[in-house]
Amino acid sequence: MKERVDVFLEKYREPMPEYLADIEAMARENRIPVIDRGTGDVLRFAIRTVGAGRVLEIGTAIGFSALFMRESLPEDATITTIEKIETRYAQAELNFEKYDKNHQITLLKEDASDAIVRLKEAGETYDLIFLDAAKGQYISYLPTLVALLNIGGKLVTDNVFHDGVVMNSRYAVNQRDRTIHDRLREYLKAITSHEQLASLILPMGDGIAVSQKIK
Repeated sequence: MKERVDVFLEKYREPMPEYLADIEAMARENRIPVIDRGTGDVLRFAIRTVGAGRVLEIGTAIGFSALFMRESLPEDATITTIEKIETRYAQAELNFEKYDKNHQITLLKEDASDAIVRLKEAGETYDLIFLDAAKGQYISYLPTLVALLNIGGKLVTDNVFHDGVVMNSRYAVNQRDRTIHDRLREYLKAITSHEQLASLILPMGDGIAVSQKIK
């Protein structure tokens, strides 16, 4: 069913620029994680409906998702993206240098935990935050991300099912995965019960959560 849905929806998707399709194909070939088409659909919708002018991304990888989001943003909008793995941000820098001609994307090469606290202390705020980093850290990031989000802004969180592991009983999960299992379940509980957020968990891809800051 999932494959049939993906094929069907492809007929209705906005075409991807050729350079992005090339980056995506290279990433798939080299098993570099990049967002799937469903996540792209959600991001594009979130950006356009929130009227995003300032975007924060946690987890740059090779820059595909940042460049994808930039395609839906006005030319005066900005994206700040955070990545700590050198092999990934080195490739992202090359991609941004080649394709981000208006210099809309700022890459922070550091641990996200440190970066988001520093951004909060500097008084920065964002219309859209895309969280796609270490799954076990989502819950620890949440208070700071909520503080960074403007009222009416959206937090989009990718891979909340963690390859389906989160839906299994804790005792059916490999011991090495139990910490992530517990923390992701805690994160989903936190965003769906948070007094400042209205959240929706979408059963597409590897699970996508969309939260809007309502107060």
